[in-house]
Amino acid sequence: MIKITFPDKNVREYPEGTTSLEIAKSISEGLARNVISAKVNGEVWDATRPITKDSTLQLLTWDDREAKSTMWHSSAHLMAEALEFFYPGIKFGIGPPIDNGFYYDVDLGGQTISSDDFKKIEDKMIELAKQANKYIRKEISKKEAIEYFKAKGDEYKLDLLNDLEDGSITFYQQGNFIDLCRGPHIPDTGLIKAAKLMNIAGAYWRGDEKNKQLTRIYGITFPKKSQLDEYLTMLEEAKKRDHRKIGKEMEIFTFDDDVGPGLPLWMPNGAVLIEQLEKLAKKTEQEAGFQRVRTPHIAKESMYLTSGHLPYYAESMFPPMEMDGEKYYLKAMNCPHHHKIFKELNPSYRDLPIRLAEYGTCYRYEQSGELFGLMRVRCLQMNDAHIYCTREQFAQEFNAVNEMYLKYFRIFNIDKYVMRFSTHEPKKRGSKYVDNADLWKETEDMVRQVLIDSKIPYVEIADEAAFYGPKIDVQVWSAIGREFTLATNQVDFAVPGRFGLTYKNSQNQMETPICIHRAPLGTHERFIGFLIEHFAGNFPIWLAPKQVSILPISDKYNDYAKSVLQLLINSDIRGLLDIRDEKIGKKIRDAEIKKVPYMLIVGEKEFAEHTVSVRKHGGGDLGTYTISDFAKLIQDEINNILNVK
Repeated sequence: MIKITFPDKNVREYPEGTTSLEIAKSISEGLARNVISAKVNGEVWDATRPITKDSTLQLLTWDDREAKSTMWHSSAHLMAEALEFFYPGIKFGIGPPIDNGFYYDVDLGGQTISSDDFKKIEDKMIELAKQANKYIRKEISKKEAIEYFKAKGDEYKLDLLNDLEDGSITFYQQGNFIDLCRGPHIPDTGLIKAAKLMNIAGAYWRGDEKNKQLTRIYGITFPKKSQLDEYLTMLEEAKKRDHRKIGKEMEIFTFDDDVGPGLPLWMPNGAVLIEQLEKLAKKTEQEAGFQRVRTPHIAKESMYLTSGHLPYYAESMFPPMEMDGEKYYLKAMNCPHHHKIFKELNPSYRDLPIRLAEYGTCYRYEQSGELFGLMRVRCLQMNDAHIYCTREQFAQEFNAVNEMYLKYFRIFNIDKYVMRFSTHEPKKRGSKYVDNADLWKETEDMVRQVLIDSKIPYVEIADEAAFYGPKIDVQVWSAIGREFTLATNQVDFAVPGRFGLTYKNSQNQMETPICIHRAPLGTHERFIGFLIEHFAGNFPIWLAPKQVSILPISDKYNDYAKSVLQLLINSDIRGLLDIRDEKIGKKIRDAEIKKVPYMLIVGEKEFAEHTVSVRKHGGGDLGTYTISDFAKLIQDEINNILNVK
């Protein structure tokens, strides 16, 4: 018998070789029908894979991120089986799951495919899915695998096999399709009830433009037809809210070929958004005891060698510049600079925690194919800070950062969120992760306990930590249900020691602090992109680039309109004066299109009474106000939003 420990710490005994699916059936048939995969000892497995030793077990259903990934990976195989039916001789590269669905890179061997072919492929996928063919895992020797793909003439799988060690290779088969794959997969194809192919793109094999260009086919599947319908509706709404489209219409940002891809130019309206976010962050951080610092945009190679970023992060950094016999890199992260400032402070334990904050500009070399509006850029302004604290202070400091996140969520009307707790993979210590088993266990336990004690919703994901410690990625959902990775909260137990960072403890001995990296608002670029889509450009009054549009009925009242604008400016209200020779109806419509929160209409009556007629964007007439009363209305609305607890 083996002992299975469930997430609630309940322990049950089962015969050796019992599968996760069988365990689910022992609990309830309803649960078993919804199990997609399982997490065994922190690793995602096929639900049909036998468990042969005492293990922890989490049964994964559609609500779990890893389950969706399993479903979509399996769906890539199902699509491949359908493609083989229509395109004899097709060869397959890689077919991974992605954030929303999956893709498969294929070599059509001279055959062609277009979106006109999607419907027949989708229909075939559902036809095959209804057969409920099992996904069968088979361990195979490297020699057998090579022989199999040589016989098929598949140079892509043979290329992949070159990187694999004998004894670690598995095949998966469902129906008539066999693939080289690590898994995991769903129990059978019957779980897939709805399929949609999304688009086609070109992709060089292995991402190298020197290699052959393959055809990348994207798709998505769901366990219910209604879920696909909801997803497609969300996509239609997302098109309307696309931050690239709204950003252009509202003159927030632009890109220029002479400046370079991934390097946004912030227009006046965008600069207002940035300034208001910085103002909010600075006020919030000042109240939380942070001190502001500023650091250069470049640094010598030696600093990034000391930090360890070059060995782990070089591919994401711009190439070095050589000057005076030294190599300099554009700053890809702020932390090494902040470490240098901490060291110069030479603190004692009485000074800790020390919290250093900066809206630092960083540069990261994202691949050209990965650039996407403001969401993936090469120049980013990060709401960064580093907290240096003792082990005794860690829980309070880490929780305070999480509480700051929650405050921001209330301000920005973010109702759905989860903390994605990323841990390391022990087998990858020394390559992907710093090699210190004791500190990994200690810091992961510390973070986990803070999350449990604070009752903040979280999910735990293995093998996605930072190289220097565990981290939390903050996942949020926009108003239309789109998921974004918005911010991060990371623990660093390794790099402070590399820089020789110490403080004098109460026993007059030198001790290395723990460092917490945090960025509650992420970067201006990504966060503003999210906010554009979240609010569909209808920004809350405090954030709107132009808060008020002043609309004189005729030229006779332009001077009065200008005086109104000046009074609003004196009250720190951002106004737009529309003195075009247009009818008032058109001016109102244009202000609505520009998503200006308030419109002030001025004519003969308003001029005579020193008042304004107020309209609210999307809300109609609010009546007549004196200018001072209207200014108070705006200030009260802003205060109600920003002064949340």
